[in-house]
Amino acid sequence: MRVHLGGDHAAYELLGELVSFLEAEGHEVTNHGPHALDPEDDYPVFVLRAAEAVAADPDSLGIVLGGSGNGEQMAANKVEGIRAALCYNTELAMLAREHNNAQVISIGGRMNTVDEAKAMVAAFLATPFSAAPRHQRRIDMVSAYETSGTLPAQG
Repeated sequence: MRVHLGGDHAAYELLGELVSFLEAEGHEVTNHGPHALDPEDDYPVFVLRAAEAVAADPDSLGIVLGGSGNGEQMAANKVEGIRAALCYNTELAMLAREHNNAQVISIGGRMNTVDEAKAMVAAFLATPFSAAPRHQRRIDMVSAYETSGTLPAQG
C-alpha cells in the first residue's frame, strides 16, 4: 500500500516512528514532512501536500499528525475529494474506513502513545470500505454538497 504522511513539530517523533513502522510492514511510504524538528513549523505546509498526494492517487491512503490532530484533519478535509477522520482508537479508525471510506487518518501525537498510533494506523490500512448502499448513499450526499452546494433531500 502506498501511504502518504504529513504532520508538524508536535508529532515529529511520532511521524518518524510511523514511517519506520510502515516501511517495516512493507508499505511504500512518502514522508511529506517535516524533515527536521522546527517548533515554529506550520502543519498545513506538510498536511496539505500529503492529502493532495492521496487525492491524486486513489489507491493510496494518508496519515496526518499534529498535537491534537484537529487542525490537521480540518486541513486535509479542505483538499477536494478527501475524507479525513480524526481518530483516537482502533474502533474509530476501522469505522472511518468501513463506513465513511476515509482516505486519511488524523492522529494527535499528544493524545496517543506510539503503540496506540501504530495500532490505529494498522487497523485503518487493513480495513476496507464496506460499500454498503447506506454508507455509499451518505458519502454521495456529502460529495454532492461539496461540489455543487446541493443539500440532501429531506424525508
